[in-house]
Amino acid sequence: MKNVLVLLHDDPGQEARFQTALDVARALDGHLTCIDVAVAPIFVGDYADMGGTALLMADEQQRESANRTRMEARLRVEDVPYTWRDARGFLGQCVRDAAVMTDLIVLNRELDDILYPDMLELVGEVLIKTGKPILAVPATAKRFDAFGSALLAWDGSPQSEAALRAAIPLLQHSRMVTILEIDDGSLKLPAMEAATYLSRHDIKSMIRRHSSLIDLPSTLILATAAELGVAYVVMGGFGHSRFIEATFGGVTRRMLKESPVPIFLAH
Repeated sequence: MKNVLVLLHDDPGQEARFQTALDVARALDGHLTCIDVAVAPIFVGDYADMGGTALLMADEQQRESANRTRMEARLRVEDVPYTWRDARGFLGQCVRDAAVMTDLIVLNRELDDILYPDMLELVGEVLIKTGKPILAVPATAKRFDAFGSALLAWDGSPQSEAALRAAIPLLQHSRMVTILEIDDGSLKLPAMEAATYLSRHDIKSMIRRHSSLIDLPSTLILATAAELGVAYVVMGGFGHSRFIEATFGGVTRRMLKESPVPIFLAH
């Protein structure tokens, strides 16, 4: 996990993405690729016909040019190697294009105070269409503790297995990994298998078991994460053509909206 891609765009969540990406790149001795996207406005009708779209795009490009000047000045004094890319167009497509040869993508989970760009939908689109793991961070995040404890949400599914495998480079830095086994009565791959897999990577873990017949999986994950004070949660990203509309019991959607800690997602 040496190649970390982070979206830089002048919005309220940029600082959280930036600080998280720096911390991850330092912890993993990685290289940071920053993509600053001048987002194409979406307008139809008379305003677009009168050149309004071009004017808004020019304003957006000017704003992101100033953003690059500010952020590169900060990057130059950080002890992290980086590459900067400018892009213009639709946000999802630009991030997906930049994700080639990337090991991890850092994005926000949602921005409650603005309607566009829709970061929550972006997480789903990029996760499903690139197949790359995503670290989805709250817009209020100040840092990322790669050496803190981690919680792995485990239901024995291919998605949770994919998340486990993808997160190994991060989990190797964690001081403790707790595997939360959530069984709905059809668990095919028990958490002990995950613990054994981790042990072969010299990662120590402990197992907690709960039944989803007693409480919602998302409630169990949130409660356990709060109780243990974990630095981040690792879980599978469930979804089909529209990530937000088709989730495993709403678990992924709720976690993206409510988790106070970053979520490492793989699909």
